[in-house]
Amino acid sequence: MEPISRRRLLVGGGAAVALGTAGALTWDKTSRLWWRLPGVDQQRREGEVDYADARWLAASAANLRTADRPFDYTVDRIVIHVTQSNFATALKVFQDPLHAAAAHYVVRAKDGAVVQTVRELDVAYHAGNRAYNERSVGIEHEGFVDRPEDFTDAMYRSSARLAAGICRRYGFPPDREHIVGHHEVPGADHTDPGPHWDWERYVRLVAAEHRSLSRGKSG
Repeated sequence: MEPISRRRLLVGGGAAVALGTAGALTWDKTSRLWWRLPGVDQQRREGEVDYADARWLAASAANLRTADRPFDYTVDRIVIHVTQSNFATALKVFQDPLHAAAAHYVVRAKDGAVVQTVRELDVAYHAGNRAYNERSVGIEHEGFVDRPEDFTDAMYRSSARLAAGICRRYGFPPDREHIVGHHEVPGADHTDPGPHWDWERYVRLVAAEHRSLSRGKSG
């Protein structure tokens, strides 16, 4: 059964409460407090990204579910994936409505370039588990699980900066409890990121980037 989100609570007396609250709120474009009300969608702008260094390339709407995270679903996980393809192919299939899957980000191997295909607001179909889709941000990495040479220094460092920002935005720690592999998602039938993904190195890099962001440095 689908969990009841804030948006779905807009029934009966809940609607009256929501409308009364909306009338009482002072219009504040900076805080956007009205986003927190049941049934209200956050404003979106075409091509907007959640990570400043990312380029936008939208996934098919069939490969995601529009949401208002973290107001309707708590975000407390990052799921690490490997594409099992090259960069261009991964982006192409995320645009295919028949693929039925997409991650929020794809990181290129050779230089760490990042493309965002799904807004963090939305639930991307990437984890193979509905609850994990709702609570997580998915990061794909170009490459193949049996080719350690695909996991470049540029990729690790770029992905670590991206992941650190996600951890900070949603207030969860940059550790292995909250940054998991696709293979660790309950019920998932995938093996990525595979045995050659250096978890110790990656989490160390994410933690270092997280400390830098916490000190107010750009990442």
